[in-house]
Amino acid sequence: MAAKKRSWQEKLHDAKGHPTVAEITPAMSQRWGQGRFVIPAPIEVDELMRKVRKGQVTTIDHLRAQLAKKHEVDIACPLTTGIFAWIAAHAADEMETQGKKRITPYWRVLKKGYELNPKYPGGIENLQRRLEAEGHEVTQRGKRFFLRAP
Repeated sequence: MAAKKRSWQEKLHDAKGHPTVAEITPAMSQRWGQGRFVIPAPIEVDELMRKVRKGQVTTIDHLRAQLAKKHEVDIACPLTTGIFAWIAAHAADEMETQGKKRITPYWRVLKKGYELNPKYPGGIENLQRRLEAEGHEVTQRGKRFFLRAP
């Protein structure tokens, strides 16, 4: 018998023992420097994403800086923070599909350089529509889409 597929909301609330704080290993130090890092819980990333108000935007790097400060470490893991933002985005989309009005505004969380994340629900078209409805201007450079710097 196949296992029941978990919803995005279930994935968002499954902390799997995180947050986890650890020392940066020598192998990691080439990219991250020295010190300590945190792997946040998915819900922590969602909570920060929820704080971004209409008309404002932030980046994954800014979320990582907030998480590092909260946990008193040097860096928040870029890989897991990005994955957990993606999970939060899909959980919000799932909630919206269920008729909920107050969802995590995932479209306001951008990649480095204010780039739109095509892996978020609805892809670039959805993100562009939502951002432009809030007064932002989206521009295309090659195959990538960016918000004009706020």
